[in-house]
Amino acid sequence: MTKNYPINKLIETCHTIAKEKGWWVTERNDAELIALMHSELSEALEAMRNHGPKEAIAEELADCCIRIFDYCGARSIDLEDVLLKKIEYNKTRPYRHGKKF
Repeated sequence: MTKNYPINKLIETCHTIAKEKGWWVTERNDAELIALMHSELSEALEAMRNHGPKEAIAEELADCCIRIFDYCGARSIDLEDVLLKKIEYNKTRPYRHGKKF
């Protein structure tokens, strides 16, 4: 894969692989899928806490992206479009979005 891979193509690829590997034989619960995304972030945190190498942390973050992309593929979410719109919107927001933390 090239590094200039559109997000929607990554979504398509991740979802296709998940289907091929049997993860979509039956319909999946949204809450379960969100929890699995969260679990990958928790694994990234544990890698950090255990002084893991950056590659281990990056791998867990990649796993989270794969789960997000798979979900978006299953639910026909145009993440690429929404992400680009959100980035543009965030440029207009005040420093720290006007919040203390």
